[in-house]
Amino acid sequence: MLNLSDEMFAKLAYYLRANYGINLEQKRTLAEGRLSQSALKKGFRDLDDYVCFAFDEKSGKELSIIVNRLTTNHTYFMREPEHFKFLSSVIMPYLEQTVEDKDLRIWCAGCSTGQEAYSIAMVIDDYFGFRKAGWDCVVLATDINTEALHAASDAWYPPDGLTGLSEEQVTRYFEKQTDGSYRICESLRNQVIFKRFNLMEPIVYKKPFDLISCRNVTIYFDQQTKDGLVERFYDCTKPGGYLFMGHAENISRFSAYEYIQPAIFRRPPE
Repeated sequence: MLNLSDEMFAKLAYYLRANYGINLEQKRTLAEGRLSQSALKKGFRDLDDYVCFAFDEKSGKELSIIVNRLTTNHTYFMREPEHFKFLSSVIMPYLEQTVEDKDLRIWCAGCSTGQEAYSIAMVIDDYFGFRKAGWDCVVLATDINTEALHAASDAWYPPDGLTGLSEEQVTRYFEKQTDGSYRICESLRNQVIFKRFNLMEPIVYKKPFDLISCRNVTIYFDQQTKDGLVERFYDCTKPGGYLFMGHAENISRFSAYEYIQPAIFRRPPE
């Protein structure tokens, strides 16, 4: 494994924190391990030289590759299943009764390779069944990792990547391929829109969100960055709307969100 000098690591850590909110201070070994692969592939034997090359490259392509390498994408279908049970049993009945224009606004922030966003779409589809006609249930899914977004949009998953799903869900929402892999069926793929978005940028939206799911993303942020993001989430959450966080995350006790149960919060109804 190649190593970064203290000066270059500090420069890289500052860039990631200033532009993406990612705190690398305790992840130096992880960063060096992941970037070593990219550096060697490009023919570099010195990691400082590779990072300098990335910063100097005018197209920004190599710097984008570094961001991709340093954003973790471990996820799976129906991860932390309590959230999906709550979505089905509490949130969806509430939305069905209160969203008069039948236009649901759901945002999966930090969607990685798509499993969480597709899991949300499955729950919505299962809940409505034949009553879904006339509802706009498209899930907005965003991430900064362009490689992850490409994989999410393609929606191909290996057989061992379907852990957490029932046989019925696999049969209903996946198409088995000749190579043994599985692909999300077209009807469900059409219910998720994937876009690149940096959570440090201003959140632009036409209508406030009924649900924001940002799970296992802010664990890479320092507390100040996390608190600022949660505050901006609150501003674009509809009164009565919900926020999902990861179970390893917390939000400030001074947040205006109401605590509902572990990792589930709500903006009070008006």
